[in-house]
Amino acid sequence: MKRQARGGGPTAIGAFSVETVEDRAVSVGEPAPAVSLRRRLGRADLRAVPEVRRALRELLGPWGRPGRSEIAELLTSELVTNALVHTDHDAVLTATVGPRGLRVEVRDFVARRPRLRVPNADDGTHGRGLFLVQSLADAWGVRAHGVGKAVWFELDAGAA
Repeated sequence: MKRQARGGGPTAIGAFSVETVEDRAVSVGEPAPAVSLRRRLGRADLRAVPEVRRALRELLGPWGRPGRSEIAELLTSELVTNALVHTDHDAVLTATVGPRGLRVEVRDFVARRPRLRVPNADDGTHGRGLFLVQSLADAWGVRAHGVGKAVWFELDAGAA
């Protein structure tokens, strides 16, 4: 059963980076450190889509059950493509892997919320991105920001 969309989560701005947040799990009994990927995506630069997929693949390595990394790559490329195609601004990708799973967020700087459409055979390959996210993610949503919004999804590493 899918969880309801909820707000919260990290927001990131900046260039590409992969970091381990070791100082957050210093005490015994605290969760394992989170590993994250941050990437600023240039306006309408669709070359970023395969680059982000490759960086996410490296970040995830052997993460989760078989097939989970591939689903994460697919959903991430859908969110990145939507942000670059449907806005005329930069976007920021943040992917965080922690003990509870993966959270990917793509923030853009346009307040217009994305529309979930049921795919239509006449549309070719258009209009399927959010439908895929809704179908394959364990949770997903849209969170408003002062300027723009963030579209996010979560995957549990152990889910089938």
